[in-house]
Amino acid sequence: MSGRRPTEPTEADPRPGAAPVAATPPRHPLPARFTVLLGYLVVPMALSGTTIALPHVATTLGGSGEALQWVLTGYFLAASCLMLVAGSLGDLFGRRRVYRIGAATYVAGTVACALAQDVLVLDVARTVCGIGAAGIMAGGGAILAQTFEGEARTRAFALVGTSVGVGLAFGPTLSGWLVDAFGWRAMFGAFAAAALVVLLGTLLSGESAAATRPRLDLPGAATLVVALAALMWGLNQVTGLGWTSPVVLGCLALSAVAFAAFAAVERRREFPIVPLSLLGDRRFAGWLVAALTTAVGTAGVLVYLPTYLQSAGGVSPGDTGAVMLAMTLPILVTPPLAGRLVTGGASPRLLIAGVMALFAAGNAWLTTLDASGVPPVLGPLVLIGIANGVAAGIVDAQAMDLVPAERVGMASGLLHTMRGGANTLVVTLFGAALVSVVQAGVGDRALAGRVVAGDPAGPDRAALVAEYTSAWQVVLWCVAALCALAGLAVHRMLRPHDRP
Repeated sequence: MSGRRPTEPTEADPRPGAAPVAATPPRHPLPARFTVLLGYLVVPMALSGTTIALPHVATTLGGSGEALQWVLTGYFLAASCLMLVAGSLGDLFGRRRVYRIGAATYVAGTVACALAQDVLVLDVARTVCGIGAAGIMAGGGAILAQTFEGEARTRAFALVGTSVGVGLAFGPTLSGWLVDAFGWRAMFGAFAAAALVVLLGTLLSGESAAATRPRLDLPGAATLVVALAALMWGLNQVTGLGWTSPVVLGCLALSAVAFAAFAAVERRREFPIVPLSLLGDRRFAGWLVAALTTAVGTAGVLVYLPTYLQSAGGVSPGDTGAVMLAMTLPILVTPPLAGRLVTGGASPRLLIAGVMALFAAGNAWLTTLDASGVPPVLGPLVLIGIANGVAAGIVDAQAMDLVPAERVGMASGLLHTMRGGANTLVVTLFGAALVSVVQAGVGDRALAGRVVAGDPAGPDRAALVAEYTSAWQVVLWCVAALCALAGLAVHRMLRPHDRP
């Protein structure tokens, strides 16, 4: 059976009440698919590799630590806040068009990064890159969802999982080589060239959009962007200012008010940017919970474990990178395997429940970590990596199968927005929890923050490392429990609808 949808001028979605979708076929289906997958490779690769360049950027451009941090923070804020809007715009005005605009914006931003002569200019350029990434990530998923269906859609999204995994795993290695050999400007130049290939590849893709184009839900889009921006900004300030800071509390309060306004606006809109009825669909909500749980099971370990291994275990930076490959390498092979299991008849419901159990088991197993360094963490990291890969191979495709064809852009943007928000929240809460538990043992928050940041030096180093290890064990048990409970919830939410 062919993976492509019929190529008549309009397509009728088989779901009751679905609107027709205007479409033109890809001129060359394989290059079009390659273009989307290349976008899913380049953007994560540049994201994970940019951190390698920051020390060299500091040497060249100077700037405060906060200004340098905005090289990453500005990107995350822009991408996370705009993915859902970008996906919905694709439904209205064309998924290829949004993907193409996103790629063009990303190229422009990355070129500006390579040419930046001031760190503030670099911050703005990276924020522009985040805007472009929102169009690429949301538009790419929508293109695949509209182009493929059934088993072909499952295989396509499994390849997306592999592409993202390759980008995240090898971005630091490639970026490190480029920075060492040619400098950090050459690194951004290389990513700009790759993104230009993505942009040119859109010439080979067909266009699709809802045949009926309602007016854009501007009030919904505006309140959603304000809510997400305030939430992300507030969470990013927690590490430096603490949860009780007026800035943090003010941002979180503004976010809550904006989310409430967004919900009120969406209930009154004939064509809302996010149909609340979709969020009320038990099975679609189940796949959203699965996507959120993936962040819970992976984000904290991925961000904070390298610091623990180096500061408490005495592992070198190079060896730490090699150890973390135990978590990232499985995603190179497990998404296609998961896709084959589903197309071969395996129950997606049981498979994703098993994934949640693997996340719980991996984090629970990781509580055996200690100052001896590498041996205790390898097995748990492999288990978490396998779970992450399987989730990447099935979640998006299964969620998209529950969405009418005219709203696949919105659904793609929603999934990416939920992941981005969840990753930010988990990283913030994970770090804050580590600091709080260490503080309970040492009695000094400043000292606890220094230990979690990777500096347990001093006459009581052994005691500080012991407190640090104990904090890790407490937090990991909490993560394991959350993943286990989420697995039970997802298994129940994904049960078949009762027959009338």
